[in-house]
Amino acid sequence: MEKVIIATDHEEILEVARGFGADARLTAKDHPSGTDRVAEVARDLPFEIVINLQGDEPEIDPADIDALVGLLVDDDSIRMGTLAHPVQGEDELNDTSVVKVVCDRDGFALYFSRSPIPHPWNEGTEPGLRHIGVYAYRKSTLLELAAASPTPLEQAEGLEQLRALERGIRIRVA
Repeated sequence: MEKVIIATDHEEILEVARGFGADARLTAKDHPSGTDRVAEVARDLPFEIVINLQGDEPEIDPADIDALVGLLVDDDSIRMGTLAHPVQGEDELNDTSVVKVVCDRDGFALYFSRSPIPHPWNEGTEPGLRHIGVYAYRKSTLLELAAASPTPLEQAEGLEQLRALERGIRIRVA
């Protein structure tokens, strides 16, 4: 079963979304991240897999969302997934609004940062990937993360996915 729900803490967004027929839910205003906002809505829904597609990713390819869902459908051991693609040039690499991720050999995130990672210590160092702000969670993992307080690295980088890594939850990157 598939369902799209817009979770927002803004009345204006709620009204606009309902105006075009969307199922929209008003959430608390004090959530520290989108993960926490989505968890508030997902808590009472009968879904095993929950996708968090944030408003700053309006042009994402639906095939990429399907691939993300496929990670969790195809492998019961994966608790959380996200998307990334190659960094495009020096400007993007050095832009702190562009989140970068480095992965292990199996495609699991090692770290996310607003800084260039890995640090280009040696000439020819391959940059990390550009993170795309969409997540797939097993519902139990989403609720676990929402029940946990923001972590030191999450607060330092301003990146909610670091809460998962700091809690030992591996994030598969597609």
